[in-house]
Amino acid sequence: MHIAKKEIQITYADTDMMGVIYHGNYVKWLELGRTQLVEDAGFSYLEMESQGYYAPVYNLEITYKKPIKLGDRAFVKTWVEVNQGLRTVYGFQIVNGDGEVCAEGSTTHIVVKKENGGFKPVQFKKAFPEWYQKYEEMKRQ
Repeated sequence: MHIAKKEIQITYADTDMMGVIYHGNYVKWLELGRTQLVEDAGFSYLEMESQGYYAPVYNLEITYKKPIKLGDRAFVKTWVEVNQGLRTVYGFQIVNGDGEVCAEGSTTHIVVKKENGGFKPVQFKKAFPEWYQKYEEMKRQ
């Protein structure tokens, strides 16, 4: 299984009144992790979009385990959990500089084709067969 790893730059603006990272920022970090995984696989979201397709989030699950504070180092680790014809589930962990898991969960994405102002779901493995196959090689067994 391939795990993409990306360091997260934490800024003062990321914190809340309690001095910890605001929970909504984690969703942004998941996108950083997925983008890193896509790049590791040799593909690009921009390439997908230029062909008239998008991969919106269908479902999102996060469990917060330990706060991250300003001054901490943080990393997002991302992998392909499930790779089916219509949906892809990305697993993730956000860990601190000591390797402790601070948050974990998954995001589920579907591929849609933009046509006539609407979004029509399509099968990932048919629209992007090489990308799908690469994910098959990278996914959790």
